Amino acid sequence: MKTIFKGAEVLRYKGTKVKNYKTFSLILFSFFYSLSSISQEQDSTKVNKLDDVLVSAIRVTAKTPVSFSNLDKKDIKYRNLGQDIPILMNYLPSVVTTSDAGNGMGYTGIRVRGSDATRVNITINGIPYNDAESQGTFWVNMPDFASSVESLQLQRGVGTSTNGAAAFGASLNMLTDNYASKANGEVSASYGSFNSQKQTVKFSTGLLNNHFELAGRLSRIKSDGYVDRASSDLKSYFLQGTYVGKTTLIKALVFGGTEKTYQSWNGIDAETLNSNRTFNSAGMYTDESGKIRFYDNETDNYNQNHYQLHWSESFSDKWSTNLALHYTKGKGYYDNYKEDAEMSEYGLQPVGAVTTTDLVRQKWLDNDFYGTTFSVKYKEEKLDVIFGGGWNKYEGDHFGKVIWARYASQSEPGDHYYDDFSTKTDGNIFAKANYQFTEKLSFYGDLQYRNVKYKANSAETGVVDDNFNFFNPKAGLNYEINQKSTLYFSYARANREPNRTDYEGGNVKPEKLNDFELGWRFNSEKFQLTSNVYYMGYRDQLILTGRLDDVGAPIRANSEKSYRLGFEVDATIKLSEKFILRPNFTLSSNKNIDLAVEGQNYGTTNIAYSPSVIAGNIIVYSPIQNLHLSLLQKYVGEQYLNNIESSNAKLADYFVNDLNVSYEIKPKSIFKSIMITGLVNNILDKKYVSNGYMYDVYPYYYPQAGINFLAGLTLKF
Repeated sequence: MKTIFKGAEVLRYKGTKVKNYKTFSLILFSFFYSLSSISQEQDSTKVNKLDDVLVSAIRVTAKTPVSFSNLDKKDIKYRNLGQDIPILMNYLPSVVTTSDAGNGMGYTGIRVRGSDATRVNITINGIPYNDAESQGTFWVNMPDFASSVESLQLQRGVGTSTNGAAAFGASLNMLTDNYASKANGEVSASYGSFNSQKQTVKFSTGLLNNHFELAGRLSRIKSDGYVDRASSDLKSYFLQGTYVGKTTLIKALVFGGTEKTYQSWNGIDAETLNSNRTFNSAGMYTDESGKIRFYDNETDNYNQNHYQLHWSESFSDKWSTNLALHYTKGKGYYDNYKEDAEMSEYGLQPVGAVTTTDLVRQKWLDNDFYGTTFSVKYKEEKLDVIFGGGWNKYEGDHFGKVIWARYASQSEPGDHYYDDFSTKTDGNIFAKANYQFTEKLSFYGDLQYRNVKYKANSAETGVVDDNFNFFNPKAGLNYEINQKSTLYFSYARANREPNRTDYEGGNVKPEKLNDFELGWRFNSEKFQLTSNVYYMGYRDQLILTGRLDDVGAPIRANSEKSYRLGFEVDATIKLSEKFILRPNFTLSSNKNIDLAVEGQNYGTTNIAYSPSVIAGNIIVYSPIQNLHLSLLQKYVGEQYLNNIESSNAKLADYFVNDLNVSYEIKPKSIFKSIMITGLVNNILDKKYVSNGYMYDVYPYYYPQAGINFLAGLTLKF
């Protein structure tokens, strides 16, 4: 349920409203079950390709002029010990990650090319995951989802047309587990610093009667966190039913999670950073006797359930389709102790001369998100065309309750002190084509039309009734110099609507982006290299100012002109059968042009939260078969917490090293595999800060843990 830090005054937005969601899930199950009467012979070659149809409409290949990186299950498994997906992606090019609790569990965040998570489009099997109102992504609602991911692709820049909000820094699409042909099971557990632990159980029936598979996962993650009281108690599940036919793949998925995290969103000031790095002010209050205490339930609580139905059909070698229905239900609240609150703000009448009271409030969300996506693909020798789109609707109730007050006056249990309601519909259609002009030269074209309607009524946003129509063209060329070398160039246009918080400031404008990418790919047996130069020119970019509003939400403001210019390199170097290097780095310049703030012109300044240097490296050493030793390194250059380059708003650079060890044993009986895994994070015990914000002119920081470890055991059978 995210939340925005500072004073634990949190806004959080999710989902949409379909009543009778239980009926909806039963319909999905009944539809899947009815397929048991269908009997077709299976062609394994064609069927193995069908799963790709789920994401083919939004994924790219080396023949597409787009900058991207892939991670698959094999890459993830060695470090999948309970930390969140952003942390597992930390070593990809241009990626910066952070953790509120300081150890990669609970609330985590990701930035790509300096763009925050609200600007990274996330899809799961092609279904939008970003919250419709805040546009953010809350991984804490899907703990251990990495254990159910078959592969993921991170497209940097605008990328290709996709469902959901426009990608203004990157898009991340995830494909969940493929079906298994044979029955199998898996039990894994891990334990580490700060009482961190994860337990996971997975199973698959394999293909029954060569057509049906049922697979699932149950997980639990707990951690005390590095920061004081930054605890998390996370539970999740994943259930997938699959029907496989000669030309048909149907998947019905139900997955979700429940989270309870003690709030650690306030950060600490510079003085506390030096004297007590783990201090957490959330829940702190002074009791009637003058003693400082901490409210023991200053927690965030949220439950989210996802339902997806996918039908992929391959009619011939040339034609294939995919149709999906989806529904997400989210509901939850956070508890917050407030000292000396004005009674009038909570609908409470004065008690005699008393007009303020200590109280505990809950801010609730009860919302839903539902819709459909579709695509049709045609492929022949020289032409590859995809037509698709989607329609989604969000409906959200926002309301607050006072559950305890020292002076309750006339209040009754269950009274609401505010009630807001919002709706958002988002529809898009797109057409993409790859055409092979010659043996070496191919053309890529992509046209998308998107319509967004947003309505809200709250004290923060006022009454909003906006309608946006966006046209987003994209085009590029791919030139194959030889079998090892390829050049590409692309142009992409993106438009993006404001989010809920942006409306608080008034006079907000939608954003526009022109993205130019020029790249070179080299691929040989022992050396693979991808390098590219990008220029992202913005008009009215909604940049993070580093400041927070009165309820702790990050304030963004339109920067009339701004740009991001960068050079990215990503390589894999096979030094020998035992040694592999995987370095990457990004050098960039991220600027506001003629920035005006409150009537004052600051000229050309650095865009906040946009380091000019980001570098990563993984050194893999395999001295014997099934033993892997990896040294993972990450450097993030200095960055500003505001856009006017205040000297005290500069976040220092940092260089962190992790050590990952895994050894797999393959017994001849009982178990197919026994894997022992260890991860030592920050082995040099670097005292560093990965994120922060400005409170007036004072910086606040989010310190990350020093040296810490996780160890795990996985049994497969």
